[in-house]
Amino acid sequence: MKIRNSALAGIALAATAALGLTACGGGTPAGGSSSAASGGSSAGEITVYNAQHESLTKEWVDAFTAETGIKVTLRQGDDTEMSNQIIQEGQASPADVFLTENSPAMTQVENAGLFADVDKDTLAQVPSEFSPSTGKWTGIAARSTVLVYNKTKLTEDQLPKSMLDLAKPEWKGKWAASPTGADFQAIVSALLELKGEAATEEWLKAMKDNSKAYKGNSTAMKAVNAGEVDAALIYHYYYYGDQAKTGENSNNVSPYYFKNEDPGAFLSVSGGGVLKSSKNAAAAQQFLKFITGKKGQEVLKNGTSFEYAIGSDVPANDKLVPIKDLQAPKVDAAKLNSQKVSDLMTQAGLL
Repeated sequence: MKIRNSALAGIALAATAALGLTACGGGTPAGGSSSAASGGSSAGEITVYNAQHESLTKEWVDAFTAETGIKVTLRQGDDTEMSNQIIQEGQASPADVFLTENSPAMTQVENAGLFADVDKDTLAQVPSEFSPSTGKWTGIAARSTVLVYNKTKLTEDQLPKSMLDLAKPEWKGKWAASPTGADFQAIVSALLELKGEAATEEWLKAMKDNSKAYKGNSTAMKAVNAGEVDAALIYHYYYYGDQAKTGENSNNVSPYYFKNEDPGAFLSVSGGGVLKSSKNAAAAQQFLKFITGKKGQEVLKNGTSFEYAIGSDVPANDKLVPIKDLQAPKVDAAKLNSQKVSDLMTQAGLL
């Protein structure tokens, strides 16, 4: 997922003009629904701009429509693409709901003043540490930062004690990441919030010298598995998802959790919010309440996304390390600054 804001804003504008606001995923409706009229959602229908995994959101949509009869149109894109598109569209956006993989894109839309308040009953379903302090959107799922390493080349006692240690000379050329992705942007956003600008700038400069860049977390993990690099900084679910399939890209890999409230233990919150401009705000709020409710969170617990359930006291998939054992640092999602991170990463030569 690319985070070049200016380029993506241009893409969003071009897509709006040429494709009638159809995002990069082709705008394929979920749950058998058809696209809403250009004026927005009609009664009994909502449009979701979806930057979450399409398969996960479709499970939510199918269950929601079966229970409520409300049709949902999905328009698929990545975090920054969708947030830029919403901001460009402003009050004319046909979106009723915005879902993301990471928090910074939610904060971008919130800072533009485009979110309605989330219903209190919905906010009550999600612990406060998984939602922004502002209440303008809510957490819907989460993913943990991990260092996946090649267990045929390294033992756990040889791994860095902190994510910050990856900046040391002994890790030069030995680790990888996907710096152009929104996932990595969120990790750096947490570093910025936890350690400040000077420390973040220093770490990013060292990363430029020490790391190898790959396009996509799956590709980075595959490189670790093949022995091209010793380790990669990614999210946990890439490993568990591959293991649940063939394991061909992860059989030589183990996930390492930094814990100890280290920046490398950051738990990134996926967000959901209702647009002020929604033409069917009641149904939009109902959808957000459903996916953070017991049935919606059980889709995470029982499904194959391997993202963390965070709402309605639903435990995580039993293959995952429990959230309480991750020892993640406390980060207010409303303070994650995607624009500053983009600037710092550009200055470091990573973008």
